[in-house]
Formats: sequence, structure tokens, C-alpha cells
Amino acid sequence: MRVDRLPPVKVTLQPSNHPYLNGAWTPQHEEVTATDLEVIEGSIPDDIDGVYLRNTENQIHQPLGRYHPFDGDGMIHQIDFSGGKASYRNRFVRTRCFQAEQDAGGSLWGGLMDKVGVSKRPGFGAHGSLKDSSSTDIIVHAGKAVSTFYQCGEGYVLDPETLEQEGVASWVPLDGISAHPKVDERTGELLFFNYSKHAPYMHYGVVDRSGKLAHYVPIPLPGPRLPHDMMFTENWSILCDFPLFWDEELLKRDVHVTRLHEGLPSRFALIPRYGQPEDIRWFEADPTFVLHFINAYEEGDEVILDGYFEEDPYPPPIENADGYGHMMAYVDEHSFKPKLHRWRFNLKDGTTREERLDDRILEFGMMNQQYLGRPYRYAYSTTSKPGWFLFTGFVKHDLVTGESWEVQLTDGRYASEAPFAPRVGATDEDDGYLASFVTDENRGTSECILIDCKRFDDGPVCRIALPHKISSGTHAHWADRTVL
Repeated sequence: MRVDRLPPVKVTLQPSNHPYLNGAWTPQHEEVTATDLEVIEGSIPDDIDGVYLRNTENQIHQPLGRYHPFDGDGMIHQIDFSGGKASYRNRFVRTRCFQAEQDAGGSLWGGLMDKVGVSKRPGFGAHGSLKDSSSTDIIVHAGKAVSTFYQCGEGYVLDPETLEQEGVASWVPLDGISAHPKVDERTGELLFFNYSKHAPYMHYGVVDRSGKLAHYVPIPLPGPRLPHDMMFTENWSILCDFPLFWDEELLKRDVHVTRLHEGLPSRFALIPRYGQPEDIRWFEADPTFVLHFINAYEEGDEVILDGYFEEDPYPPPIENADGYGHMMAYVDEHSFKPKLHRWRFNLKDGTTREERLDDRILEFGMMNQQYLGRPYRYAYSTTSKPGWFLFTGFVKHDLVTGESWEVQLTDGRYASEAPFAPRVGATDEDDGYLASFVTDENRGTSECILIDCKRFDDGPVCRIALPHKISSGTHAHWADRTVL
């Protein structure tokens, strides 16, 4: 393996016992380009061609207040597969906030858990006082990678193959974009929403295949909300209004504390892709909160939506967590209990039917993106470590037969969200690989694994060494060379 290191960034972070600044969440500050990666086990298939991108949180400077893992600076890790070989590179997302703190030599913004007044400068996002670290998700649209921030950031553009940075996406509106815009690979369109603390509280938009904003309309809500994800079908885009959002009385004092508003249902807005507010069809469902959806599609008079229903979206704090009990619970899947779930919205009579698809605690689902918005069969979820935001394995579901298969990592090894990479020339929906970065706390190393989805139970078909240990993080994306 050949490793070329970039000049170091300015770092002021001090050692601490914070649970999400240590272990598998230890921030990575080194930027490198590595070629001819070493294969630890198996061999790199020659029928995979594209890039796997993952976004992670890596705090650079000493926090001004109480650190939350979602406050960390965005870093994109990329592994490029071609011709049975692999190369790797990682880069911080050079946001305006990143550069401002590099110039200042320290933190300028407080985080999610801090009180009003901690930040030294006005902030970004729906919250209004945060650093836009662009550390949540990463997608590819119109040949460019776009990194996002979970509370509606600016959206930063990178070359998906070189990670060269191109600044803020030109189409992003004033209120920013949510963490999870969606790309319809069949049409080349990108769909997004945002939310804010001022009326109408949400907007929805479409970016065309050339990267130009083609549609942008208000989605009126009763007040400020905290939706996180969206989904689409061939004809509809699906937006959310859940009963978990900021406490309205505290928000009047600029205090951002979430609570579950008893008695309110979950609401789903179905709007035609290029529809207007008057075209919205609202559907009510059981109260919950949903971090992530997997897919949606149309079937007769119904729109079917699959995602993860939280059984306890307002969990009690984890005990003996050194003062971080609330934070630890809100990032622990075994506290908020997400379950694989299906909603059926009947366009004819306006009713909603719901069904549980699996009773295991699962989240961060992926599928073959070529089927996004259309009928599909296979979904891939992650399992997690109780008490922690750490992935321990994967579950493949056949949503037609109800069968499932599971791969678990050994103790001390933690995975990342694992997108599906279609095999070159694939004709079946599950003919391809799951790609995941793995951080091995036992050895202090990281690697990339590939799992053949046709032989899921066999586990990884190859393990590829990375040049350094990477931090855990949130979301990932696969882009075929044809898309690039």
C-alpha cells in the first residue's frame, strides 16, 4: 500500500472521557490518499466498479460546551473499486464553518446540547445557532457528490472520485436542505425538503438532472417540526409531520428541547412530484418518529412506504452515563426501538393501514438504488450494540417471502451503513455486494468488507486494509461508474 499524506489541519481537541470522542468514535484528523490497498482476506471481485462514500463526524477543536456526536466536523471516506483493485482517500468537508474555525484556531459554535449564547457567531440550520458541519449524509447527483447536515445545511459539492471540493451547491435555497435528499436514478432528478422555525415551516423541491432547481413549493405545517427523511414513488413525493418536535413553550425562549406531543398522530403528506400545496394528500397514522425510510412504491390504489417505526421515540435517559444519559438514549437504537414497518396509503378512500415486518431492532436500511421509488424485493438493515450508536451486523430481508438472513461481526468490530453495489452486468435485484467500512477496536485498525448478497450467510468475500483507523459515523452511498 502506498500512502500519501496531506498537510495536517489545525487541531485543538483535548483528551477526555467523552463516550463519543473515544473508542470507535475517536475522531480521525489525518487526510490521506492510498493506492494498491492490501487484501487481508479473500480477493477483490473484478465485477464491482464504482465508489463507496461514507460521511463521518470528527471533532477538530475543543468544544465550547457539551459535545454531541452530531456536532463533529464532516469527513468523507471513499474507496474506489475498479478492475479487481481498490484505492482509498479521505477528506474533511471544507465548509465555511470549517474554514472559519481553522482561521480562528478553535471552536466558534456550540452544539446540540448547549444553551443559547454559547456560540460566538450566528449559526446555521433549522436550530439557528449550530455549525453546518455537513457531516450527516453523502449522495451523488448529476455526477457530483453532495454532503449534507441533519438540521438543514447548505449542501456541499465534491468530486466523487477525487474528493476535490467545489463549495456550496448552487441550487440550495435559503433555508438549506435536509439531511436526506433522494435521487431518482431513472429520471436523474433530486428531491429534497427543508424545515425551519418560521411559517410555512417546510418546503419541498426538485432539482433536475443537470443540477438546476426546477421546482420549489411550501408545505404548510401547524408549527416548527423536526422531520428527518423523505421518500418518493414514480408519481408522489412523501413528506412527514411527526408528534416528536421542539417544546413550543421553551422554543419561545430559544431553548431547543424535543418532546413527544401526546394525542397527535403521525401525518404523511403525499404531493405529486411537481405538485402545488393544494395538491397535497394528507394521511394519518399511529404516532411515532421515523429517522429513516427504505423505499416506497405504488401498487394499485395504494402507495406503500417502508421504514423504521420507533416504539419509544422519547426514551428515558440511560442510567450511569456520566451525565450524558439523554444524549446516549437518543442515539441508542435499543432505547428508541426502531422496527421494520410498512405503511399503506389508500388513495381511493384516504385510509392508512400499517403492518410490522420484523420485531428485531433494526435501522439504517439500504437497497438497490436502481429500484428506488419502484416495487422492490430486498432490503438490508443494520443491527446495533445496546446502549451505543455502533453497528454490529446486517440483516437481508426478502420482503416477498418474509425470509431473512443475518451477518454478525465479532465483538469489538463495528460496521458502517452498507449500501448495495450492483454487480457489473447484474440482471437480478440482489445480484451485487454490500460494502461497509469496519472499525476494529481490538486491533486499532479499519478495513472495508464486501458481502456477496447472493451468498449473504457466507459473510465477507473480501477484507481490504485501510491505512488508518476511521471514526464511526452516520451515512454512506454507492455510486456506479456509469453514474459517475
